[in-house]
Amino acid sequence: MLQTVRSKTIVGVFPSKSNLHFFIHMNISTDSNKTELEQELARHITTALNLDISPEKIDPLAPLYGDEGLGIDSIDVLEISLVLTKQYGVQLRSDDEHNAEIFASLRNLANHIQQHRTK
Repeated sequence: MLQTVRSKTIVGVFPSKSNLHFFIHMNISTDSNKTELEQELARHITTALNLDISPEKIDPLAPLYGDEGLGIDSIDVLEISLVLTKQYGVQLRSDDEHNAEIFASLRNLANHIQQHRTK
């Protein structure tokens, strides 16, 4: 008899024994899901903002801005923008109407930088 186990990101099928189901907890590092650019950006963000979280723990799909996710604010966005301009040649302006979308997640930020980088 097989038992299907579902978690947030994985569906697994594991054998059961004597009507007792054995479930395996799979802890997947979000870092393995990041692109190389997303990993670089996570390091830049944690360094620029002096965050107490390791870059590997930043989920590329979690919100960066606002109360959820990293919870960065407009001042943090300015600090990150300075680093990214210097590192990648991307011009991020505080009055850009797309900032909420650009900084919605690490993945969105990486996509924006990939499309607009000059370095």
